[in-house]
Amino acid sequence: MSIPQGLDAAKILSPKRNTTTATSVDELASEQLSHYGIDEQSDYGQALKDTVVNLYQAQSDMSRMWQITNDTISNLDKKDRIAYFNAKRFLSFQLAKILDELQNPFRKTAQSLEDSVTTQMAKGSYPLFDNITAIFSATPVIARTATYIFACTEWVDDAFQGKEMTHQIYSRLLNPTSISLANAIVDLEAGPYTADYMAWNFNSGMAAIDSLLANVMNYGDVLLVSRNIYGGVHQLLVDHYARKDKMNIKIEWFDGYTAEEFEVRFQQVKEKYQDRLNDEDKSYKLHVYIESPCNPHGYVLDLPEICKIAHQSGEHLVMLDSTLATPVLNKPLQRQDKIERPDYVMHSYTKDISGTGAVTSGVVIGEGYRMFIPKGSTSNGLSWSKCMFWDVYYIKGAFLDSDKAYDVLTGMKTLEQRMLAKTINTMVFANFLNSHEDFNVNSHAVADNKNSQLREKCLINGMPSSLFTIDMENAGISRDTFSRFFDGLEPGF
Repeated sequence: MSIPQGLDAAKILSPKRNTTTATSVDELASEQLSHYGIDEQSDYGQALKDTVVNLYQAQSDMSRMWQITNDTISNLDKKDRIAYFNAKRFLSFQLAKILDELQNPFRKTAQSLEDSVTTQMAKGSYPLFDNITAIFSATPVIARTATYIFACTEWVDDAFQGKEMTHQIYSRLLNPTSISLANAIVDLEAGPYTADYMAWNFNSGMAAIDSLLANVMNYGDVLLVSRNIYGGVHQLLVDHYARKDKMNIKIEWFDGYTAEEFEVRFQQVKEKYQDRLNDEDKSYKLHVYIESPCNPHGYVLDLPEICKIAHQSGEHLVMLDSTLATPVLNKPLQRQDKIERPDYVMHSYTKDISGTGAVTSGVVIGEGYRMFIPKGSTSNGLSWSKCMFWDVYYIKGAFLDSDKAYDVLTGMKTLEQRMLAKTINTMVFANFLNSHEDFNVNSHAVADNKNSQLREKCLINGMPSSLFTIDMENAGISRDTFSRFFDGLEPGF
């Protein structure tokens, strides 16, 4: 990763960052004072210029420290990493203290301009005055705002082009609380590869899935889908994407779970659509959509091998709905061999990650360049207009608001404990039911289940999915009897 250094790094702080003619930090500072009509020969001007020069130099030094960290972090022992972390943590407090110190003359100047009581009551204090101490909050701040104050023309212009992520414009696009959640889920899913991935949060799991499909699939493409998927996704694919008057996606289904079964079906689909996929004028693509563990039995697919098969045979993207696994049971983006990783991971936060049942929300995680590219740029052969942010997220408005994002962040704190409890309960309950001759238990928690070996292979510590099904066909009871039994279950069920 290349990080601007020296004067190039300092220029990032300039209000004329894109049009500056300065050749030194001192010239940058003089240019800034001139831009705001400040006489640098005055007492105020001299104090301001000295401050600005130090800020530009600090920005340059900070960039150098960033580069050094990137270059050396993997070789540092834990003691040094702890020391470096604490040094940077305290540096953050120092910078915040400087910013807070600025608020004294800043607030006094603002107060001297308050001529209208009506305006003062309607707008309140200038937001910067009272937001600084929020930096020290032990939890992410709930940023309940639609809009944001702006720095200067050139920074705003960069923000609208996606070149200045600090300068947020509108909460439909970026919101600090939602960004905190996105960073948290990427940390959990990608681990040591976090720097390679990004996430966008949505107001439901279905909104996340729809947005991903809308970004990846083009009219007439082919999609190979694992048979057992969430009912809402089945409806979305069949009733929308497959319709000729909509996306005309050719949906094919894969019934198995093993790599061998997938490879056979994958080749069948490629042969069936050979002419379509080889049409150079249309550029149709074949992609793969998988849910693992999947509805309704909680069975897992051999995801690493399926990804390898898809990736080795062309530019076939693999999309994984990992809602039932959560990062507690499966972390597919941490496979050491990248070819074994899915290209995208989706979650419905609504389920286990949030854990409260109080919010609907979802997320898509993908490689950074697939998720965001600044306007006008290209990355890995992908145009900025094709990345998820500009192609879908920016224009469709299915974003996650700050309150919901905070609720999910709060729920994540107990995710591991809840998932461990559920897997233990599943092991006990599934095997207890399986011991009765009148129950057929469809759960890979049962040792002799057909999916048990894949559970051991694919899920962390072989822990089972907590979703499974049972039937009592062997009992020979009537539908009416079963209905009365089912309707009479205690509240826990």
